[in-house]
Amino acid sequence: MSAAATRANVAALIPCYYEEKQIREVATRTRAQLDTVLVVDDGSVDRTSDEARAAGVDVIKHERNQGKGAAIKTGLRELTSRSGIEWILILDGDGQHLPEEIPHFFEEANRTGAEMIVGSRMDDTRKMPFVRKLTNLTMSGLISSIIGQRVPDSQCGFRMFRRDLAAAFLDVQSSNFDFESEMLVIAARRGVKIAAAKVSTVYGDEVSKIHPVRDTIRFIKLLQRLRRETRSTSSAPGPSSPAGT
Repeated sequence: MSAAATRANVAALIPCYYEEKQIREVATRTRAQLDTVLVVDDGSVDRTSDEARAAGVDVIKHERNQGKGAAIKTGLRELTSRSGIEWILILDGDGQHLPEEIPHFFEEANRTGAEMIVGSRMDDTRKMPFVRKLTNLTMSGLISSIIGQRVPDSQCGFRMFRRDLAAAFLDVQSSNFDFESEMLVIAARRGVKIAAAKVSTVYGDEVSKIHPVRDTIRFIKLLQRLRRETRSTSSAPGPSSPAGT
């Protein structure tokens, strides 16, 4: 049985890139919720790492930008090498995710027994730009159909999962924003129950790092690959029947 999520056994992972304006506050507020907080600076050349360290949290910095997925993998390798951590929670460093809502993930995990909980902003989308809302609904519908579980906001990077899943995520092919979608597929293929935790829709003056054309193409390629893999698995011959049956 999974250990109940608590502030002592949940570690926060904050991947970020050029977030010197927000990261100290985000890290400080996250540290108020959890004992372990790790920031992975994905090759920023501003003061992102310095500001994170000023919040009193651990920091790993990539020498060059490798993509959000790569930053998450770096954090997972580090956190799974530490003892006492049972869960890993990921949130963005730009202020779009409220650290004060971390307890929502605890509650959902402990209530449902799910091994992965993904934030959902879709209960109140009044503050969400129309294009973002449409994109989230479309992509979430596609991902949900592939994994056979309903994930209302598959594009939300605010999520928590059991430590045991981290090793599987390290093998994910994607290394950019499509990595977060593939995490859901990997989890579902392992028979993991995925639940949703209600979180707020927060948009400030931050500039989205999602490239509308490039990352959409990556997502389409991901879907095509996942469908090929699904067809290949479903068409694979089963075990031979015993003689005489």
